[in-house]
Amino acid sequence: MRDTILSLSLKAKRERKTHSVVVVLSPLPLGEGPGVRDTIRPLSLMARGERKTHSVVVVLSPLPLGEGPGVRDVLERWDMKNILVTGGAGFIGSAYVRNMIARRPDERYIVLDKLTYAGNLDNLKPVQNSPQYRFYQGDIADRETVHAIIEQESIDAIVNFAADSHVDRSILEPDAFIRTDVFGVYVLLETARAMGVKRFHQVSTDEVYGSIPEGKFREGDPLEPNSPYAASKAGGELLVRAYHVTYGLHTTVTRGSNTFGPYQYPEKVLPLFVTEAIDDRPLPVYGDGMQVRDWLYVDDHADAVDLALHKGAPGEVYNVGGDQERHNIDVTRLILQLLGKPETLIRHVEDRPGHDRRYALDSSKIRALGWSPAQDFEARLAETVRWYQTNEWWWRKIKTGEYMQYFKKQYGARLGAES
Repeated sequence: MRDTILSLSLKAKRERKTHSVVVVLSPLPLGEGPGVRDTIRPLSLMARGERKTHSVVVVLSPLPLGEGPGVRDVLERWDMKNILVTGGAGFIGSAYVRNMIARRPDERYIVLDKLTYAGNLDNLKPVQNSPQYRFYQGDIADRETVHAIIEQESIDAIVNFAADSHVDRSILEPDAFIRTDVFGVYVLLETARAMGVKRFHQVSTDEVYGSIPEGKFREGDPLEPNSPYAASKAGGELLVRAYHVTYGLHTTVTRGSNTFGPYQYPEKVLPLFVTEAIDDRPLPVYGDGMQVRDWLYVDDHADAVDLALHKGAPGEVYNVGGDQERHNIDVTRLILQLLGKPETLIRHVEDRPGHDRRYALDSSKIRALGWSPAQDFEARLAETVRWYQTNEWWWRKIKTGEYMQYFKKQYGARLGAES
């Protein structure tokens, strides 16, 4: 694509300043492919010696060629070939890698993951032999590791999924969350800035807003996190904003709602309840179970991240909600129904400290870019339950050792004092 770019300067009529003109010849029909709709003056023509129509995009900018976000962004949309996916062996990150390798054959996905308890190379088995995939084990808070990978792999963009991400664990041991979710983000941003990485995308969470009794959060609403996890994610986001405003780094952020699907570590409520119910074990429901969550299927979440990376405006934040609000107790009952298990497995236990009552997101901003959740909650929940039923090889080896120690620490006393 870069071979078909022609640049020149000209004097605009009635103006005394020089403009830059970029002409891009694309084999895609007008309106398809990244960047075309963002340009100013599109037209079509028949290329000489060919019988197919090409799209010609002309961008007129008052800045010299190569300056300003308008011209640069149009060109770079075709020039992101090597993408570093941090935390790519986790739940959402691995879904993103699997889906994008299938969808974008011209891009390479280099995964950096520390492989802590929630990082799992089994999540990447479907793509382990793909030439588009490469894996490095390492910590995003390790400057030398991050620098070496960016340099060796000629990284064009970073998508950061890496995070300690479970609220209950953040209450028990908050220090790990600060190191990964704040300091780790700083290391990635600073290295990206120093090495000329073109784009940086931060995957965040709706929990940074806190709880909302009615209505929906918009991107400009204040951040009021209520757990060490949510506070650490908010801190990372503020660093991302600062690096855009201060240094001009091209950044985007997505704040996703409660995500579910295959390969989710079974400390999270949905896979926890599915796998416990399969073994006829009690399901610890916090408080009255009337907390409301907005559910989002993992593939829809991955699609939103990809869209924001490729088409999001510099410095912008995008809410990503599934518009599928459900009470926790209702989701629990539906899981039991799908498994053919009795509701007597439900145990109402002491609520967690600072438990947010309701999350809800206004996603109109990212919908304006062309995204919408394609997945029906009940249908995808049924598929997800079946996946855990037919893939016990994946989760049974997880629910041993360290996992069981955590489970007993978190739920042992609560289940012993169940109401």
